[in-house]
Amino acid sequence: MTVYSRARTEKLRETDFNLYFYIMLDFRLKVFHAVAKRLNFTRAAGELYISQPAVTKHIKALEREYGIQLFDRNGTRIQLTYAGELLLRSTEQIFEIYRKLETDLHALSGKHAGKLRIGASTTIANYILPRVLPGFRSAYPDVDIELLTGNTEQVEKFLRNKEADLGITEGFSKLPVLKYIPFIKDEIVLAGSAGHPVTGKGTIDLEELKELPLLLREPGSGTLEVIAHALGEARVKISDLNLVMQLSSSESIKEYLLHSDCLAFLSVYIILHELRNNTCSIIDVKGLEIERYFYFVRLQGQTDVLSGLFMDFALRYNYRL
Repeated sequence: MTVYSRARTEKLRETDFNLYFYIMLDFRLKVFHAVAKRLNFTRAAGELYISQPAVTKHIKALEREYGIQLFDRNGTRIQLTYAGELLLRSTEQIFEIYRKLETDLHALSGKHAGKLRIGASTTIANYILPRVLPGFRSAYPDVDIELLTGNTEQVEKFLRNKEADLGITEGFSKLPVLKYIPFIKDEIVLAGSAGHPVTGKGTIDLEELKELPLLLREPGSGTLEVIAHALGEARVKISDLNLVMQLSSSESIKEYLLHSDCLAFLSVYIILHELRNNTCSIIDVKGLEIERYFYFVRLQGQTDVLSGLFMDFALRYNYRL
């Protein structure tokens, strides 16, 4: 049996206490981060799989530890104080270091592991990534993928706020803080249901296009941005069109046009299945071709291993099969 001196015993107790303190502090910072990003205790509790009273307890413990209020509370609404904003920036830097450390250390041993957060615009999230992600997960089972979906503006915001490591977008916007790398080429076509009267004509001109009922994506959508740019090159404005409705997803637009007399500009990837099953047709518009690239997007200067690994894998995949 080992017998320690009183000084040695006290030193061990101090070491155990310090270890416990830092483990608990690390968890409390995760709780704070979840609340600060959601500004909602209930949603943070659900995300962390703990009770709402436990979330409140950890936040109050942090406020006691630092001797300062982190949130202003007004009934059921909360917002960050200046100290809370400062702590949020610091916790994001800490967690970014954790992620990079885990990835880099695994890479040194020839193993790829860690968490990769991908922000993808709606078309890509629904029709491109589901094809490549299973293969990537099979090749790299120790890489956990978190997929965040939104329109192009939202994906760029995910990157600027460091909520995503890699973005994949479809717009023309080029923010100087972000680096855009061509991914795959896409074509946006005018589509309608197979039984639509116009589909029998095969080709229409721009003046006819202005008269036809159209569906478009919502403002902020990369697809809408590309369509508006191409129409502008042909001297047609969005306001010149017979716009029936703007919808927030390409899937809802596709379903709408398949059950109506409306037409819509959609990525050819969205309607591949319908074209093969002859439930959807493409109408050529004379003098109008809409091509674009999907882009990988990263913060300028960012070179994390997992983002590069996924980009290399995705570039080798055949998406039209």
